[in-house]
Amino acid sequence: MSHTFNPTILREYDIRGIVGKTITKEDAWALGRTFGSLAADEGARRIAVGRDGRLHSPELEGALVDGLMECGLDVVRIGVGPSPMLYFAVATLDVQGGIQVTGSHNPPEYNGFKLLLNGRSVFGEEIQELGRLSAAGAWTDGDGSSEPLDILDAYVDRLAQDFRGKGYRIGWDPGNGAAGTAVEKLVAKLPGEHFVIHSTIDGTFPAHHPDPTVEANLADLKALVRDNQLDMGFAFDGDADRIGAVDSSGRALWGDQLMMILAAPVLQELPGSTIIADVKASQTLFDRISELGGQPLMWKTGHSLIKAKMKETGAPIAGEMSGHIFFKHRWYGFDDALYAAVRLIEAVGESGRSLSELVDEMPKSVATPEMRFPVEESRKFAVVREVLDRLQVAGAVVNAVDGARVNTPDGWWLLRASNTQDVLVARAEAKDEAALGRLVTQLDEQLAKSGVKRTECAGH
Repeated sequence: MSHTFNPTILREYDIRGIVGKTITKEDAWALGRTFGSLAADEGARRIAVGRDGRLHSPELEGALVDGLMECGLDVVRIGVGPSPMLYFAVATLDVQGGIQVTGSHNPPEYNGFKLLLNGRSVFGEEIQELGRLSAAGAWTDGDGSSEPLDILDAYVDRLAQDFRGKGYRIGWDPGNGAAGTAVEKLVAKLPGEHFVIHSTIDGTFPAHHPDPTVEANLADLKALVRDNQLDMGFAFDGDADRIGAVDSSGRALWGDQLMMILAAPVLQELPGSTIIADVKASQTLFDRISELGGQPLMWKTGHSLIKAKMKETGAPIAGEMSGHIFFKHRWYGFDDALYAAVRLIEAVGESGRSLSELVDEMPKSVATPEMRFPVEESRKFAVVREVLDRLQVAGAVVNAVDGARVNTPDGWWLLRASNTQDVLVARAEAKDEAALGRLVTQLDEQLAKSGVKRTECAGH
């Protein structure tokens, strides 16, 4: 036997598609067979499996577990919870890998799988290899078992275990995602007064789309904070590996602003540490890390890539604009939005200021939103290479770690190819609107030279 996946679901960081169209129960079973065979070949015996609250997650999880058991693996089924709970299970149980069934922050009709094996994320070329192995039917046979294990309380206990912060009045919006129950249990263990909305896990996401990096989805949280005069508020995506936050006046904080606050106490404890942020992050973050005595490192966008770079450099914390925050300091090195919230409460307390005051003190800059331009798959990386070649000839100051990030006296602009969609992604940041206009003109000129028009597709 063999099984061929729809190639569109084999993405850079995970496997994901539209249930019933591009991803099916048979795909889940075949993934279990293929991942299970790879895991068995690497000496794995036990695998943890978790799932989010989507309506089709139980069916996909059941088929996945069947496939894993048919490879001779024993499966620990931890049930419904955020992806970081599955990462916690892998970090603390006697298992050699894990799979989370989740559609992450996508709309309700999507679902998929995040994969871990022997201390690494399975991503990039390894995901393509799973596709080839499945199509070839290169499967190990065996007779494994499965057992349920309720790890939710252990996970929440660990989130709160060494909390050093003060009590604040805080709003929480899990957005009907997989973290709902965990948030309810967590706030019961933290000091202060807590207001939780949309905590019922519901895969139809009745309140709003579960993506806190789109500001429209923070409206309910902002209203909660305003109406109750709270100190801050937190929101999470569908599987709670990405955080959104607002201050007492309802201003949204993005990933790089959160990192400016979170890095300070870490660098007090570990002076001179490397702190990683992705190429989309503000220059003010990299400058702030230097000011605090850290070593800023700009790295490629993508949670699997950031995790790998953290291991290599020993960085105690890393973050992405998209709200993935990774703590190795006092934690396990994975991206966990609930833990990031706990650490932000601590960091605000240690600063001696309110969250709003910390935001007021940040250097002011003006930036474009993330701009996305549709471009054929075959052209997207080529366009970036052409732009880099022209910039090099022109003697521009460029960081080419992930696309082209160009520094000028006005500020910086970025052009990179998305790893997950047929789009180019761009962003620019400057001291004022006039400077920003000059940067965007430079970007437009480069795109035009490669035959790309700046007609934006959807995206924030």
